[in-house]
Amino acid sequence: MGTLSENRQARFDYDIAETYAAGVVLTGHETKSAKLGRMDLAGSRAVVRGGEAYLVGASIHSFQPGNAPDGYDATRTRKLLLSHAEIKYLTGKLESGLTLVPVKVYTHRALVKIELGLGRVRKKHDKREVIKKRETEREMRRAG
Repeated sequence: MGTLSENRQARFDYDIAETYAAGVVLTGHETKSAKLGRMDLAGSRAVVRGGEAYLVGASIHSFQPGNAPDGYDATRTRKLLLSHAEIKYLTGKLESGLTLVPVKVYTHRALVKIELGLGRVRKKHDKREVIKKRETEREMRRAG
């Protein structure tokens, strides 16, 4: 299970309580490009509409930019493959104020999967606390 792309900012901006694995519907050249790590999750999110989950704002650059299909949109909305029960559960959680954020993209048995994190947005003071904690841990490692 190799990690192809990671959204590090998501772990900093959100308190992620639960994670889910979902498949992503991609075209052939998008799959090749994603497996080469040319996928950008920064600023993307997942939404549930009409009983289906979608990935919004993620960018997959073309495998061969000069040979891209006509009208190819790198940031198009892509469908996520989740079970009906998971979508129903997530819909309830999203209505209660939580957010569904893509955390990382990885391969599993030659399939491209995305890890979604269900979490709450951190406030500015919470982010400062995380930074302070990280710095103190770093200083303790240097001293020890």
